[in-house]
Amino acid sequence: MGQGEASAQGTTMDGDCLSCIKYLMFVFNFLIFLGGSFLLGVGVWVLVDPTSAFREIVLANPLLFTGVYILLGMGGMLFLLGFLGCCGAIRENKCLLLFFFMLILLIFLAELAAAILAFIFREHLTREYFTKELKRNYQSYNNSDVFSSTWNAIMTTFDCCGVNSPEDFKDSLFRLINQNHVVPEACCQHASHTEELAHISLEQCLSGNMMFRHNKGCYSAVVDYFELYIYVAGALAIVVLTIELFAMVFAMCLFRGIQ
Repeated sequence: MGQGEASAQGTTMDGDCLSCIKYLMFVFNFLIFLGGSFLLGVGVWVLVDPTSAFREIVLANPLLFTGVYILLGMGGMLFLLGFLGCCGAIRENKCLLLFFFMLILLIFLAELAAAILAFIFREHLTREYFTKELKRNYQSYNNSDVFSSTWNAIMTTFDCCGVNSPEDFKDSLFRLINQNHVVPEACCQHASHTEELAHISLEQCLSGNMMFRHNKGCYSAVVDYFELYIYVAGALAIVVLTIELFAMVFAMCLFRGIQ
């Protein structure tokens, strides 16, 4: 009787532990599901919303543009992953749990690889890189040139000029094409004036008068604007990686505990 009672008690404890793991895994996978939905939403917003300032920044850099599609792919996989994990945990299906573990392991390794690549190519996000690209490719108002149109949108949206300052346009392709203009029209202040005053203001700005142009560089303006979002994104990435690790551990424990 003693051994039977001990065995029954051990079985009950194992069952309670397994049930606890099952519901914990459901909670973690529901969080992964929400995280995937968030990443999908952000990726779609950046690509679709024409009023998004961040969209213009992404279009100005091919590396960031590729990163948005990676974000969409990762969001879609996390969305599917969370759904499979929730179903596998509630139904106690070993096939779903094993598939879930393999998929989340691949995603985890892909995220580590993406972090390593971001560290390796971090020089492409520096002031020097953007300044060099601006000097070499910016053509002022050329509607057929995506690079110029994107930079015009950035300078107009953030009330800035150049990467560091209006001095970035010295010895640039813009000055070769527009020899009579010191800065492009996108750098000019557009205050509410009469048509005549607006024309005078524009002419003064294009000729280099500092009183009629924006003198702050776009790099500082954009960094200041998105500083909070960068910290939130970094904290969110750490949380997601932690949740994925716990989800893998719980998936294996539940897989081994299911009879």
